[in-house]
Amino acid sequence: MTEGTTGEIALDLTELRAVAGYAVACATPALGLFGRDRPDDPRPRAAVEAAQRFADGAPRTTAIRDAAWAAQRAAGEARDAGRAAAGEAARAALAAAGAAFLHPLAKATQVKHVLGAAAHAARAFELDAGGDPAVAAVHLERARLLAGPVVVDVLSRYPSAPAGGGRPGALVRELDAALRAGHS
Repeated sequence: MTEGTTGEIALDLTELRAVAGYAVACATPALGLFGRDRPDDPRPRAAVEAAQRFADGAPRTTAIRDAAWAAQRAAGEARDAGRAAAGEAARAALAAAGAAFLHPLAKATQVKHVLGAAAHAARAFELDAGGDPAVAAVHLERARLLAGPVVVDVLSRYPSAPAGGGRPGALVRELDAALRAGHS
């Protein structure tokens, strides 16, 4: 972990864009689950698209944050309607948009900005398969393979993922450990 005296981590815009692009790649497959259950709700897709625009070079604007909040509302509505997999898919979209706002603070909680989209997407697929952890493992492996050197380097500057967060938190920690093990 690279830390300055202020507890900040060196992080540039190119690296932020790489992290956001990675989060988008991880969240995108889960959009199909959301769309299947809630076809008239465009909010998660809009959040992923906003994050992709940032990853592709557009400015980081409040529109990304607004899209993230909208995806969060969509997640809550899906969950409340008994559509847990769709809710987690929307949370993956929320996390993809949130990746654009990774902070250069040396805090373990920032790892969720890097890996949250992957974890929530894996949880969405796991729930869709009746809670089969092997399905989540397949998606985490895909996310591990998608993580390019810039993403892994950025991740390695932060402390390991924090405890808590239920099953998605456990998936974040599993992916975090796998990526760090491959980076050593």
